[in-house]
Amino acid sequence: MTAFVGAGLHRARTTSPFVGGQGVWLHRADGTRVLDASNTGGPLGHAHPLMVEALHEAASFPVANESRDWAEREEVAAHLVDIVDAGEGWVGGVRFGLSGSEVNDIALSLAQAATGRAPLVARERAYHGLVGLSRDVTVQPQWHGGLSNLDGDVLPPQTRADVRVVAGPDGTRWSRTPADRPNGLLPGELQRAVDGAAAVIVDYTQGGRYYDPAYQDAVADAASEAGAWWIADEVVTGLGRCGRAMAFHGSSSRPDVVTLGKPLAGGASAAGAVVLSRRITDLLEDAKWQNYSTFRAHPVTVHAIGAHLAALEKEQLVERAAAAGDRLGAQLVELAKAHPSVVRVAGEGLHWTVELDGPDWKTWDSTLDTSEISDVVVGEALGHGVAISTSDEPSSLFLAPALIIENEELDMIVDALDAGLTRADERLGR
Repeated sequence: MTAFVGAGLHRARTTSPFVGGQGVWLHRADGTRVLDASNTGGPLGHAHPLMVEALHEAASFPVANESRDWAEREEVAAHLVDIVDAGEGWVGGVRFGLSGSEVNDIALSLAQAATGRAPLVARERAYHGLVGLSRDVTVQPQWHGGLSNLDGDVLPPQTRADVRVVAGPDGTRWSRTPADRPNGLLPGELQRAVDGAAAVIVDYTQGGRYYDPAYQDAVADAASEAGAWWIADEVVTGLGRCGRAMAFHGSSSRPDVVTLGKPLAGGASAAGAVVLSRRITDLLEDAKWQNYSTFRAHPVTVHAIGAHLAALEKEQLVERAAAAGDRLGAQLVELAKAHPSVVRVAGEGLHWTVELDGPDWKTWDSTLDTSEISDVVVGEALGHGVAISTSDEPSSLFLAPALIIENEELDMIVDALDAGLTRADERLGR
């Protein structure tokens, strides 16, 4: 029996499988446990008591899709709006979805319909999902949902949208040389791209490119002047991950649309949301939004979202993520200075990228039998009881532990990464 899992075809299990988890820890069948250091879908870790209780409560709820009035739905939607709006009064409404991919497609489709325009703008190395238009604006190599063959050929699926690509934000905290830093926007680049476009969509973690307030304001100004919508993809960064409730709260400009996903339901259920500004809801006031789904805004999902939002505030997880991010970021920079294999550190809050000296992402072709320098680090760290993930290039690692993590557990991640980077230094002969 074979099953398509992750990037390849899994035929045999080489390690003891996970059978449970608690807090930031995953439990294996052989009785060992692993600290989960890279999981953007689990903001509360594993088996959080509030989420367990919520799922038990929701097990008896009826099947009530978004066309049926469900008592809790408006309450949870209002709570979500309060968090996104931050008391400023610019948010007009919210619609729930099934995933980040779906809500990005919904937002982009709505922008095209409302503006009467087709072109879309994404930033370099973006990932926005694998559904419809969200796949089209996924311009990160290797992440189009295609195939990577053993001979090195990459076979992406065909796309149809007119997608214009601009440089992304930076977010570098430390780099070994100036050449390690990403390139910035060229003069007039953004203005030319958004001219005649329906929307510009921006995320703030993919490819190790992180939030930059000046970049955000440039996008906001260019989109407004061109009559395009600015869609803030907060599927990863929203609800505390970046050390703020929303990444875009880092500056005064506000998006036309915000998309949420991954952590929205606290890891207990797949969920997404499209949050529309008041400007957009006023624009749509006399229109019928013909978009419907059988399981969207299901009572179980809504209840899980409500439980997560309650935990977020009760446990002050946004503030904790900010403090933990300051600690982790400082430790990562010190590690980078000590290990010649590291060329760049970027991130904020509890999402960080460590780039190693390896192949250029622009020319790298992933294959099923490829072993890269980042794999050496991951393997060594796992031997020290910490699961770290590779990012979307051969020489990149990302760290995104649960927002509930304690300082002692952060230190364990750093120690395991230190051991892995020592092996990487040796592999590179440094």
